[in-house]
Amino acid sequence: MSVTTAAPRPRQHAAPHARGNTLTGTGTLIRFILRRDRVRLPIWIGAIVLSVVGSLPTFPETYPTAADRQARADLLDNPATIALTGPAYGKDDYTYGAMTANELLSFLAIAVALMSILLMIRHTRTEEETGRTELLRAGVLGRHAGTTAAIIVVGGANIVIGLLLAVLMPAALDELSASGSLLFGAATAAVGLVFTGVAALTAQITEHARAASGMAAAVLGLAFVLRAIGDVGAEALSWLSPIGWAQRTKVYVDDRWWPLLIAAAVTVGLIAVAFALTSRRDVGAGLVQPKPGPARAGARLSSPLGLAIRLQRGNLIGWTVGLFVFGLGYGGLASSIEEFVNDNSSIADMLEQGTGQTIIQAFMALIIQLMALLAAAYAVIAVTRLRTEETAGRAEPVLATAVGKVRFAVSHVAIALGGSLLLVVVGGLGLGISAALTLEDASVLGQFFGAAMAHTVAIWFVAAVAVALVGLAPRALPAAWVVVTYGVVVGMLGGFFQFPDWVTNLSPFDAAATLPGGELGTTALVIMGVLAVALVVFGLLGFRRRDLTTT
Repeated sequence: MSVTTAAPRPRQHAAPHARGNTLTGTGTLIRFILRRDRVRLPIWIGAIVLSVVGSLPTFPETYPTAADRQARADLLDNPATIALTGPAYGKDDYTYGAMTANELLSFLAIAVALMSILLMIRHTRTEEETGRTELLRAGVLGRHAGTTAAIIVVGGANIVIGLLLAVLMPAALDELSASGSLLFGAATAAVGLVFTGVAALTAQITEHARAASGMAAAVLGLAFVLRAIGDVGAEALSWLSPIGWAQRTKVYVDDRWWPLLIAAAVTVGLIAVAFALTSRRDVGAGLVQPKPGPARAGARLSSPLGLAIRLQRGNLIGWTVGLFVFGLGYGGLASSIEEFVNDNSSIADMLEQGTGQTIIQAFMALIIQLMALLAAAYAVIAVTRLRTEETAGRAEPVLATAVGKVRFAVSHVAIALGGSLLLVVVGGLGLGISAALTLEDASVLGQFFGAAMAHTVAIWFVAAVAVALVGLAPRALPAAWVVVTYGVVVGMLGGFFQFPDWVTNLSPFDAAATLPGGELGTTALVIMGVLAVALVVFGLLGFRRRDLTTT
């Protein structure tokens, strides 16, 4: 008997993904993200860049002489203004460049930070929460591919914004130097990159996208507060804020690049920690595990409205506290507003032009309109939760019971309408109480509170637009943000852009924009109220008739 021994097979080398390459599929994911955000990304980039570039040509028109610019610079000496906009560099010779840096960079930094947070969480934690990441990882997708692709796309968006600003700002205003504009764009991009890293990190901590976004937004709020306190008196605190690093470049004044090295180092550190944490947790899980709930639901969860309140209570509480503090803070400025414009007749004329308001009333009208826009943003977010429950597959089990589709939708619509009303109430009370104490005049409480309440119809109109889109064209729901964005551009930046009346009148927030002290657009409010009711009815009917979708 003979035994035949099989020859050993030659050792085969594993494919790169079989060896566990953690970046496998990154390029494909980048193309996929760009495909998904082919509309969202251009809107973000265009809105941010145009808000700056479009305002620059108005500077020479509003402040044509050195004396006008110097009067504007004198307004920056007040601690409240410094806390709002940042340190006033170059006040001794207030050029258009110094004006651009002092008055636009802080708000621009907040805008790119919000963009970075929302986009980063959308393409990391949201993908895990919906289960899509696990499905892709079942194939050849590497562990770090999703995070890497999101960082490249979001970081790239920030770099594109920086480059566009560097190129377009000198073209929009000849007085801005090319080197200063390049630094301005780099400082803006640096803030966005830091918060890209922040969002990449918070996405590892919790299982839920909303919580991850909330934590990153809290870091942004802390950065703003540290910068504000530091600029007013404790400068060391400003060096703890990414916004402070951008402003410490003293762009168009001294043009210092080295503070951006801090932003670069922090960004690299945040991303490195995020990658390390990704390797130490399961897909879909967060580092912080949620506490198990009770075995049985309470009576408050026995109805769709109770469930909606439970789902949205954290968001509503946060917004309520924020708007109340916002109102208190700005109401405290009431006594010093006239000081701001005492020596600047052009500013006083601009505030009072065509409204018959006092300087204080005109300023507070602007703040109240901003509060209304924030309340409208909350309303859109609350309505969006209805769509989220649908796409995540959580609405279907509820609707499989005796709960009807209209009743289920109405519960979230009620939260949007009632919650936004609550925000207006607490914001108006905070502003009115603080202003009344500061001015020692109890009558302003009623004036400011009433002016805030007058914006309720406009806020509900925005919510109604979102409801109609959910019911009739759910994929177009992000278009509801166009109404809010339009209100921000027209209401907050109208003084810079000098829009014609018909452009301003198209904003739903224009009807009560001149309160307190001005006239209320009653006809416009009635029309908006009727349209809002019709949009809600059409949206609910559309939701009842269409099939549920999970994409």
